Amino acid sequence: FMLHYNFPAFSVGEARGSRGPGRREIGHGALAAKSISGVLPTKEEFPYTVRIVSEILESNGSSSMASVCAGCLAAMAAGVPLKNPVAGISIGLVMGDNGDYRLLNDIMGLEDHHGDMDYKIAGSRKGITAIQLDIKIKGVSFDILAEGINQALEARIQILDNMEATIEKPCDDVSEFAPRIVTTQVPQEKIGEVIGPGGKMIKRIQEETQCVSIDIDDDGKVAISAMSKESAQAAIDFVDGLVASPEVGKIYDAKVVKVMNFGAFCEFMPGKQGLVHVSELSDEFVKDVTTVVNVGDQFKVKLVEVDKMKRMNLSKKQAETSVAASE
Repeated sequence: FMLHYNFPAFSVGEARGSRGPGRREIGHGALAAKSISGVLPTKEEFPYTVRIVSEILESNGSSSMASVCAGCLAAMAAGVPLKNPVAGISIGLVMGDNGDYRLLNDIMGLEDHHGDMDYKIAGSRKGITAIQLDIKIKGVSFDILAEGINQALEARIQILDNMEATIEKPCDDVSEFAPRIVTTQVPQEKIGEVIGPGGKMIKRIQEETQCVSIDIDDDGKVAISAMSKESAQAAIDFVDGLVASPEVGKIYDAKVVKVMNFGAFCEFMPGKQGLVHVSELSDEFVKDVTTVVNVGDQFKVKLVEVDKMKRMNLSKKQAETSVAASE
């Protein structure tokens, strides 16, 4: 997660060149990032890098707390599943010579300049995620700090009410134009099947599903990057099919990969092939296999047996009978 806070000169009516971020921008950006980072999802929940850019167009108040509010809204609109919405506000202080004081909500530039305190507090309805305190006097009492926290809570709830009137919760999914990162888990002993000799199987998955990359951790976690939701889901289905165990009696979609005199070899699960014997191609007598099926043909088959040598026997005619009976 990263948050970039940009404070151009024109936001305060100045005209000067931009020579990279200064201490103000780095400090304000760190505060805003701290405020939001506490409600971000885990890597397992949302395996994306999240970058928020806050461009300050006009400044006459706490732009860092504005960055928290706007950054939260932007993240929810982008589909980042935040645990809770967060908002921030700055509490000011005017202290008299006699010890009398007033706390100010959401101080403006003039109040910040002439006031004695800038007390930035950010958080959700459930608690505080970040605090920053700047003072111009020798110190403030714990009573003032506690009162400021309570006053900021009331203001924060009001801000959150307004934010949630615009977007109540994170969007269910990222934009349709956003790249997709999805994960699945495979047994550690089957990692080799997913990779294939020399990465052959990974290359095949990428070619057939048009996914960008596939990364596999030692614990069996598979991360897939793709440019579309459909491509990512196709890759996930392919990987899940690779590590799944064939079930005898189940109907599968198969594709002919090789034709022999005695039958046709078909791939019915990713990386798994079986034989449809010539006697299982049709209820009628088949003299020439190629009169019934050819390489590239697709049809439904039924897994009828896995023999002692782990060879899988398929049946086209039994699958057709089962499908017809179910209809």
